[in-house]
Amino acid sequence: MTATAHVLVALVAVLHLYFLVLEMFLWERPPGRRLSGFDAETARATAPLAANQGLYNGFLAAGLVWGLAAAPPTGHRVQVFFLVCVVIAGLYGGATANRRIYVAQALPGALALAAVSAAG
Repeated sequence: MTATAHVLVALVAVLHLYFLVLEMFLWERPPGRRLSGFDAETARATAPLAANQGLYNGFLAAGLVWGLAAAPPTGHRVQVFFLVCVVIAGLYGGATANRRIYVAQALPGALALAAVSAAG
């Protein structure tokens, strides 16, 4: 079960690195605009906000990588903390910004959190 948990945590970390790239570097380009649904003018106007979101996603990814690298029991505790942050951010984003965030962020985080908790 520990191997499954580690794979899921790593996938959530990679997903958040992907969000970082989209929000910080590709927001005004086609991949970022497809994600947001914004026209070029709105994407340009919101780029600083998206970059800030991307930076936070990078912090979440860094925390998850730290949790994978740290020795027990610290690594387990760090993984739980950052996965709870991912789930809360996903629930908030899904409720306030776009319902797709429930599936793209909250669900993977919750699955990884469940696996980490079961691996204990």
